Amino acid sequence: MMKERSIFFPRTAIIVLVGALMGTTSASVSPQELPQVTVNVFPGGFNWPSFVAQDKGFFERNRIRVTLQFTPNSVAQMTGLAEGKFDIAITAVDNIVAYVEGQGEAPIGPQPEFFAFMGSDSGFLSLVVTPDIKSFYDLKGKTLSVDARTTGYAFVLFEMLARNGLNEGEYSIERVGGTAQRWNALRDKKQSGTLLSTPFNLIAQQQHFIELAKATTVIGPYQGNVAATRRSWARQNENLVIAFVRGYVQAIDWLYDKTNREEAVRILEKNVPEMSPGLAQQSYEELLDAQHGFSRKGRINFEGLRTVLALRSHYAQPPKTLADTLKYYDPSYYDSAVGEQRPNR
Repeated sequence: MMKERSIFFPRTAIIVLVGALMGTTSASVSPQELPQVTVNVFPGGFNWPSFVAQDKGFFERNRIRVTLQFTPNSVAQMTGLAEGKFDIAITAVDNIVAYVEGQGEAPIGPQPEFFAFMGSDSGFLSLVVTPDIKSFYDLKGKTLSVDARTTGYAFVLFEMLARNGLNEGEYSIERVGGTAQRWNALRDKKQSGTLLSTPFNLIAQQQHFIELAKATTVIGPYQGNVAATRRSWARQNENLVIAFVRGYVQAIDWLYDKTNREEAVRILEKNVPEMSPGLAQQSYEELLDAQHGFSRKGRINFEGLRTVLALRSHYAQPPKTLADTLKYYDPSYYDSAVGEQRPNR
């Protein structure tokens, strides 16, 4: 009898002790005590997964606290990333490629430390023009705006125009800044067209501006926004990178669950000042479109990334032929967080 009790008791004690310790650990750490990660982003609806992960506690469940920091343009963002002013950037992967190759707009030289570790979306890019423009041909001799001339989505714009019969020199380009700044300038008719992301393309249409074309309809698959950071920071904070990926992916999964639609729309309204209830409902349809919405599980679109490299090979200065996707994307953090995504270079 004593022998049976001596075997049984320790097993029970271990189970109880482990359960108690887990409960104590979970309860004893407040959100303020969790390690903080600062994420620099452009304003817009494409931050929805981050808004959801904050609101629903997905980041905290993965033992990090995330603060979002907004940037006015890519020059400020890439300069800040190089200087370590924040930890992670949600940015166009073209920015990462450009600065790795020393082709960036900011005078900070090549940044081999930059790399992407998770995908997000195609950029949700639409070419929006003033009401007097009815076709691509009408843009001949007009001025269009970009964030930066040599990075971001400028080459997408150039390619869309080229495929519709307009070559460089047949239109003018002005540097204006991020999506919000470009929409403000377009609204004031300082330029005749620009690429806008959701919800700004929808806001523009409500005010009788014209969506001439969606970028992916013209140029095909495209990798837009990614999560990126510096290699040295990622090596020193691998657990934080993995935690961020997990929280972000859980938010995307939650968004794609249609039973969460109304709550998801309320979160979007709360976090994007330009959002009205009707606009948020429209944004839901665009941002969670089965083909063109957020990347399922935050996966990188390798075909889309190859498009980025092809455009940069064609338009960037000094000319370089770029082909190796894994020079700019390290899948190891994503693999550890979510599961293996086998790249096809």
